[in-house]
Amino acid sequence: MSQMIFLNLPVNDLARSIAFYEAIGATRDARFCDESTTACMVFSDNIFVMLLTHERFAGFTPRKIADAHATTEVLIFLSRESREAVDAMVDAAVRAGGVADPGPRQEHGFMYGRSFEDPDGHIWEAGWMDVAACAQAQAAA
Repeated sequence: MSQMIFLNLPVNDLARSIAFYEAIGATRDARFCDESTTACMVFSDNIFVMLLTHERFAGFTPRKIADAHATTEVLIFLSRESREAVDAMVDAAVRAGGVADPGPRQEHGFMYGRSFEDPDGHIWEAGWMDVAACAQAQAAA
């Protein structure tokens, strides 16, 4: 059985977050949405991002919701098919209201990565890797 990942993110403004994630390439899956508290954004057949208002998110945990602008709760990495696709995703994030490169760019020849923040401060990394060259570099080290 193929596994799926559902990443749950608390958001301040659901409509703004939906627009942001659509701008960086996700599509909305109406099966897992309502109009006021929850939206499911799909990156691939196995990667889903659940956008939940703070009130809805709080119903799933007794812990305080982190302010992602002030603390790093997680770094979310999405692979891209090329260096150009990495740059295109970060550029799209900025046009949609995100912040480019809150972390350092990664340039290792066989691997290239950048990052961006969504409007709620969640940090996403976009990266490309030549898997064969990476394996060779690690074997040599």
